[in-house]
Amino acid sequence: MAGGGFTDAGDLKRAHLYEYRITSYFLIACMVAAMGGSLFGYDLGVSGGVTSMDDFLKEFFPKVYRRKQAHLTETDYCKYDNQVLTLFTSSLYFAGLVSTFGASYVTRSRGRRASIMVGSVSFFIGAILNACAVHISMLLLGRIFLGMGIGFGNQAVPLYLSEMAPAKIRGAVNQLFQLTTCLGILVANLINYGTEKIHPWGWRLSLGLATVPATLMFVGGLFLPETPNSLVEQGKLDEARKVLEKVRGTANVDAEFSDLIDASNAARAIKNPFRNLFKKKNRPQLVIGALGIPAFQQLTGMNSILFYAPVIFQSLGFGSGAALYSSVITGIALCIAALISMAFVDKFGRRAFFLEAGTEMIIYMVTTLHSNMIQIHSFSSAFFM
Repeated sequence: MAGGGFTDAGDLKRAHLYEYRITSYFLIACMVAAMGGSLFGYDLGVSGGVTSMDDFLKEFFPKVYRRKQAHLTETDYCKYDNQVLTLFTSSLYFAGLVSTFGASYVTRSRGRRASIMVGSVSFFIGAILNACAVHISMLLLGRIFLGMGIGFGNQAVPLYLSEMAPAKIRGAVNQLFQLTTCLGILVANLINYGTEKIHPWGWRLSLGLATVPATLMFVGGLFLPETPNSLVEQGKLDEARKVLEKVRGTANVDAEFSDLIDASNAARAIKNPFRNLFKKKNRPQLVIGALGIPAFQQLTGMNSILFYAPVIFQSLGFGSGAALYSSVITGIALCIAALISMAFVDKFGRRAFFLEAGTEMIIYMVTTLHSNMIQIHSFSSAFFM
C-alpha cells in the first residue's frame, strides 16, 4: 500500500533503525488532525438528542410530537415512526458513503491535508444550514453537507495520523481519532442536556455548535504539514524529507525515508491495483480485514444505539432530561475505554484488543437479551392472568 511505510517483511527489519522524538510540532499536528473524529462524534451524539427534544419535533415533525404526547397504547418506538424523520437521520450516512469515493481521489491526488480541509468546510456549511433551518428541506440539505464532511474526514484523518506517527506508537496515535470521536459524543450529550431546557431554540444551539470543531479543524489545517508519505507519492522528495525530519525531531531519518520511497515505488509498479485485490493470495485480507470486520462491526448496531440512546432511554420510562443525562454516562464510558486502548494497544497488539472487545460485546448483548426476555415474560404473564 502506498504511503504505508512498508511493503514486505524485509522492510520491517529496518524499523529498529528509525529514530524519533515526540516533538511539540508532531503533537500539535496530530491533535489538529484528530479533530476530524470530533466532527463525527459530535454529530452522532447531538442528532439523536435533538430528535428527542419536543421543540425540535414541534417545529419539523408535529405528528411525531402529537403521538409522543398522546400516551397511546403503542410503544415509544412506534411514536417515532416517521419516514421523513428517518430520512433526516439516514441522509447524513448516505451522503458520507457517496462522498468517500470523491474523498479517496482527493486524498490520493491532492494529499491528506486537502481532504481534511474540504471535510471541515463541508461540515461547517452543514452545521449552519441545520442551525438556521426553517424548513425540512434545509435540514436535509444540511445533513447532506454534514455527511460529506464526515466522509472526507473519516477518509483522511486516520490515514494522516498513521502516516505521521512513529512506528512504535502508531497504534496509540491512531487511537486519537477514536478518542476525539468519543469526546465529541460526550460533549454533544452534555450540550443536549443543557440546551434541552432552553425553549424554543435550544435545539438550534445544539446543531449550530457543530461549527466549533469544524472551524478549529479548518484553521488548524491551514498550518498542518502534509504527510511525508503523501509528499513522496507526489514526487516532492526534498519537501518530504524536511517534513519527516521536523516531525521526528531528528535529521537521522535515512532508514525511514528510504522505506517510504521503496513503498511508493512498489505501489506504482502494481498494475491494476483493484484487480490485484481479488487475487487468491489477497482474498482472506480482502474478505475478512477490509470487508468482514468493518461490516460486522456496524451490524452489531453500536452506532445506532449511540445515535438513538436518548430515544431508547425514553422508551424505558426515562424522562427527556433523564434520558439525555443517561446518554452522558454512556459518553463517559466511551472516553474511558478509548484512553485504556491508547495506553495498551501498542503493548498488547490490535488482535488482542479486537478479541477482548468482541468477547465483551457478546457478554453484554446476551445479558441485555436475557433481561429483555424476562421483561417480556413478566408482561405476558400479567396480560394473560
